[in-house]
Amino acid sequence: MIREGALFSVKIKKCLILLGGAIWLTLFSQQTLLGQDHESWQKRAQNVTIFRDDWGIPHVYGKTDADTVFGLIYAQAEDDFNRVETNYLNALGRLAEAEGEAAVYADLRMKMFIDPEQMKELYGRGPHWLKALMDALAMASTIT
Repeated sequence: MIREGALFSVKIKKCLILLGGAIWLTLFSQQTLLGQDHESWQKRAQNVTIFRDDWGIPHVYGKTDADTVFGLIYAQAEDDFNRVETNYLNALGRLAEAEGEAAVYADLRMKMFIDPEQMKELYGRGPHWLKALMDALAMASTIT
């Protein structure tokens, strides 16, 4: 059951559309978050409840959409950290460091099509609700 109804659904759809660029935007915000202390991460985690049903499927509830995104990424990292890490390396254009020479072209493609400076600019101009979601994603990525 979704707590914030249709509004939450619309926000998630918009977020998914922007996900490719959002990964780069979170890298920018992640650099800012690295300076935060462990207490701020614990405070965010206190706003999240992850309930696993009989099949192990996580049901994530948060006080805000950003809290829910934080919990979702945390649960995903618990279930499949390798995928989270691979997606992160791919977004950085550094997949070849982990997977070898075969991934060089994927890294090259990422570096050709994603400009970090443009992503930082887009992040700065983005709506507050989207920044909150991306910051929560970045925060969860730094502690997993």
